[in-house]
Parts: sequence; structure tokens; C-alpha cells
Amino acid sequence: MATKIPVTVITGFLGSGKTSIIRHLLQNNQGRRIAVLVNEFGELGIDGELLKSCQICPEDETEANPETQNNNIFELTNGCLCCTVQEEFYPTMRELIKRRDSIDYIIIETSGLALPKPLVKAFRWQEIRNAATVDAVITVVDCAAVAAGTFASDLDAIAAQRQEDDSLEHETPLQELFEDQLACADLVILNKTDLVDSETQAQVLELVKKELPRVVKIVSSDYGKLDPSILLGFAAAVEDNLDDRPSHHDTEEDHDHDDEINSTHVILDRTFDPEKLQATLEKLAQEQEIYRIKGFVAVANKPMRLVMQGVGNRFDKFYDRPWKLEEAKQTSLVFIGRNLQSSAIESQLVAL
Repeated sequence: MATKIPVTVITGFLGSGKTSIIRHLLQNNQGRRIAVLVNEFGELGIDGELLKSCQICPEDETEANPETQNNNIFELTNGCLCCTVQEEFYPTMRELIKRRDSIDYIIIETSGLALPKPLVKAFRWQEIRNAATVDAVITVVDCAAVAAGTFASDLDAIAAQRQEDDSLEHETPLQELFEDQLACADLVILNKTDLVDSETQAQVLELVKKELPRVVKIVSSDYGKLDPSILLGFAAAVEDNLDDRPSHHDTEEDHDHDDEINSTHVILDRTFDPEKLQATLEKLAQEQEIYRIKGFVAVANKPMRLVMQGVGNRFDKFYDRPWKLEEAKQTSLVFIGRNLQSSAIESQLVAL
């Protein structure tokens, strides 16, 4: 019987740094043949395109056979995998299983709004179970966002409240999502620790530990730079021990996402000044409840594509690769948040 393909599920809230971790893993794969399945929230795929720019195929192989480049990156943009397992995930996994002789590992990057447990349950299906196993669930935590109160505005107050009354329903749906992602983890990555001081990092670490139902290793990371040996090779067979990974939705046949959370995207055939664009995006993030901004920007007189990403009021940008001859130099941005006003977003960008 052939060895099962180990699958690593990387989950974490919007903007926690999942894609950066996977990019670093692909760029330092140490000869491993890794397929990646990316689940986007929204119709415009940004994360998958970022991974495709990693240059993970050997140059000589790509030149000899151009169609092989990036053929191990799969994008699903029709909804969170936890809701579209049968329609979206199952057919893709069947295709990957057919290629099992040329794949050493599969990495699944879930949407920032996805619950990991329903996805892992799919690995109990007979056709998948015989060929693949969940090696580990890795949960990425944005240390700076949690420290800023994204999920807990007052750590001491919440701790006291829980001590007084464990039955209090004070969590928001996003807090439940954060807790469910932690509860399913075999490894927690405390990411973006460079943005906080040591005392704040220690506070966030304690908060994360309280949410974990069992002892789980926690590692720190800046910019997602971790040795692949830390991320791969757990052999946890997660699908066989889901009872140890409690979820807020265990008693539900189906679960509901927060219907007010939506995404919108803007594609403009024009260039932008990066600083002026960032100032406008920061203003938009203050005017609307925007959780995540990400995309590619065309900059005048620059042959490189600019990647711009924002979480809350924190933005970062970098040039990832030259524009290709056959592609339009467009500015494409995705916004994820609550009750987003698409027309207001687009009009402010057009007016720049």
C-alpha cells in the first residue's frame, strides 16, 4: 500500500501572515515537492498569485517546459472551504491524489474566515482517507493584532468575567472563530512579534495558552520565516482525533458565518503613487470596518509589481516581481470587512 500524502492545514485569521509563511516554506523547500491549495475569501485571488511568484520551479525545468511552472498552486475562490468542502475541495483533492507519485506534501491555506474542523472531517471520506492524512493543523496568530485588542480589548477583564460566570456569552462571532482555530491546532505560530515589545508578547502568549484545550507547542515568527522542519512531519493523523479539538459548532449540523462580513474588489487600469494610495487606504480603514486589504499596485516608471497589504491601521508593501509582457499593468485590491460600501471605496480610489 502506498504511503499517504501528508497534508498540513494552515489556518489563522485575516492578515495573520499565512501566505508569508507558505512563501518562505516554498522558497526553502529543501527538495520537497509541495502542492499548495489556497482558499480565498472573495472572487479575486491575491494569495495564490503571490505564491505563484515564488519562483519555486527550477529555472532549467521552467525554460524547457513552461507549462510546468506553478502547476502545484491551486486556488479556490468560491467561498470558505469549511462551507464548500464537497463542491470545491473534494474534486481538487481527487486531482492531487491522481498525482501522488509527484507530490511529497500538500499545504492547504484556509480562508481567514474558515473553521478548520469541517475541512479536516473531509479526510475521513474513504477516497481521501486511503490516500492522504492531515499531518497537522497549524494556526497562525497575528501577535500585534491581538495585542491591539482585535479579539480581546481587556485581557484582565475577560479573565475575571470568565472566572465569575463561565456561561456568559460575551464572545463575538469573530472571537469564536479565533478560538476554534486555536482549539484545532497542533502548532501555534505567534507571528509579527517584531511589532510588539517583550511584555506585550508575553501577554498575548498567555491569552493564547488559555484558549488551547491541550498542550500545544507555540513558536514565534517574524515575517513568517520558519524552518520547514518545524512545520512538517507531525504525523498527527488529525482526522482520527477530532474529539480532542473542541469547537463552538460541534453540536451543529451546519454552521453560519457572520453574514455581514463581505469582500469587495477594485481593479483599475492605472498607476498610483504608493504613499498617496496608502494614505487613502488608511482613511478608508477608519471610515469603514475593514479587516483586511491586499492586492497589487501598478506604480509609474516601475517595472516591478508592488504588493500592498493592510491589517487594521498597519500596512506593508514590497515589490515581488517584474510585470510580465503579456499582463496588463493594473491595480487590483481586495477589501474584506463588515458591511463594506463598495461604491464609496471605489470612488475614493478613482478620485486619487
